[in-house]
Amino acid sequence: MPQAVATLLKARWIVPVEPEGQVLEHHALVIQDGRILALLPQAEAATRYPAATCVNLERHVLMPGLVNAHTHASMTLLRGLADDLPLMTWLQDHIWPAEARWVNPDFVRDGTRLAMAEMLRGGVTCFNDMYFFPEIAAAAAREAGMRACLGLIVLDFPTAYARDRDDYLAKGLALHEALKSEPLLHTAFAPHAPYTVSAPTLERIGRLAADLNLPVHIHVHETVAEVAQFVAEHGCRPLERLEQLGLLSPHLLAVHMTQLEPAEIERVAQAGAHVAHCPESNLKLASGFCPVARLDAAGVNVAIGTDGAASNNDLDLFGEMRLTALLGKSMAGDAAVLPAARVLSMATIHGARALGLAAEIGSLEPGKSADVIAVDLSAPETEPVYHPLSTLVYAASRHQVSDVWVAGRRLLADRQLTTLDVAEIVQRARSWREQIAAADRA
Repeated sequence: MPQAVATLLKARWIVPVEPEGQVLEHHALVIQDGRILALLPQAEAATRYPAATCVNLERHVLMPGLVNAHTHASMTLLRGLADDLPLMTWLQDHIWPAEARWVNPDFVRDGTRLAMAEMLRGGVTCFNDMYFFPEIAAAAAREAGMRACLGLIVLDFPTAYARDRDDYLAKGLALHEALKSEPLLHTAFAPHAPYTVSAPTLERIGRLAADLNLPVHIHVHETVAEVAQFVAEHGCRPLERLEQLGLLSPHLLAVHMTQLEPAEIERVAQAGAHVAHCPESNLKLASGFCPVARLDAAGVNVAIGTDGAASNNDLDLFGEMRLTALLGKSMAGDAAVLPAARVLSMATIHGARALGLAAEIGSLEPGKSADVIAVDLSAPETEPVYHPLSTLVYAASRHQVSDVWVAGRRLLADRQLTTLDVAEIVQRARSWREQIAAADRA
């Protein structure tokens, strides 16, 4: 008996991601009530599921939306402000002063909208954010219809957002409570780093994360100098401090992790913690190299993030995938490590798993949310297509993402955003640039 459905997507190839490496040819994805109803051959789908909307994607790959496992969305407004500088000079002399002067709810709203426009056009359907005024970013994501994990930011010093540790936590917990009924909005504790958040605060966050079953999203072992300074001040390495405080657990999403000893890799694996790898930002700031292949071989769930556009300078997860594979092979001295299928998993289901969302997103499976993207492989740059997975990771560009759906809602249609006003977003970004650039030169 035929069943009428909302949307039928027919594609040349479908990459469900799970099982890893599988490619389905001439299949269709059935969407009803914002969820994936079925995945089956096109001829069978046409007979069983008459659809209100049928989209033919004849030279496209249909795949899960990408998950940006670590970013600072609003920092798109600081893109290119202070380039070619080491991390602490970049932070202390340019970024932190700019943030102290300019960051407010309007900055976060406009910066988040700019980031979402870029990410959606690049196939990112979910982003894990760490920034001030997360309630404003949440409102922007809700308006755009984009999925987001909002970081409940915590620092040990005052900012425009909060006065002290208790104020940060109170505001974060209130936001977590307010978003409980929002199907596309999620939360994670987001203490900035072990060197900016004290041990008592981190210990308290660990207890809260366990009670609320929330991730703890934190920068860890980003540079040699950071680790050395922490050891000089505290007598142990940052990861060891997190372990002492009970934070090395399946809740932990450790970002960067460029400075890891073999024993630390084993401890991370044994604890079931997750790592967010940000290769472009690590390279640009000369922070070091995350040992992705060794982490993966040890069984650690490695996800991929862009970091913020102020240190990258884009939010391009296709570029991050390619660099993850190439750097990983070079570091390992083995061309067979981190194959395309595994890297694609890192940018999708691994990110979902790190955020506690693997039951909802990250792969194309019946019952999951219809967070789906279409990538057009008919361009000269990606022809001929022998192996779609290799083409996606090693040749395809974010500019080939033609369509994006989040929970079955089409947010990008033939390269056009449907819920965001690009002209207004760009105009607001240029207005911020004029103010910030003049102050940075002063």
